[in-house]
Amino acid sequence: MNHYLTPDLCDAYPELVQVLEPMFSNFGGRDSFGGEIVTIKCFEDNSLVKEQVALKGDGKVLVVDGGGSLRRALLGDLLAEKAASNGWEGLVIYGCIRDVDVIAQTDLGVQALASHPMKTDRRGVGELNIAVTFAGVTFHPGHYVYADNNGVIISPSPLKMPE
Repeated sequence: MNHYLTPDLCDAYPELVQVLEPMFSNFGGRDSFGGEIVTIKCFEDNSLVKEQVALKGDGKVLVVDGGGSLRRALLGDLLAEKAASNGWEGLVIYGCIRDVDVIAQTDLGVQALASHPMKTDRRGVGELNIAVTFAGVTFHPGHYVYADNNGVIISPSPLKMPE
């Protein structure tokens, strides 16, 4: 598992990185994570999140544009454990999660806006691998995201920690 420090990446690659507006909190068992972006756009429906975490996610981060909803949780302990077991590096969720105590013990990076105890309705509604925009940046599938307790950054190409 790679360890990333976003301030060092910002210093080393100022022309490449974009920094998300500071609104996310770190909920996962990994304090830093990064990888290739896979996007989902959904609103109060985590059907696509469930489908994606069931797939192999080695070296990838699921970026979920939940519209900033603070009314439903797009990730819970069961889906987080499924993501970890399938090799996902982490998730960045523009929305809420639940089961925070279990997720904090799960080998997965999770950045989200807040916690909320109510699950979503699963109606099969959402879009996969489209450009999504939130927190002042646009995420493109195939680009890269890095996150730690300092914040979340994106880059069009993979970044290596400076020596």
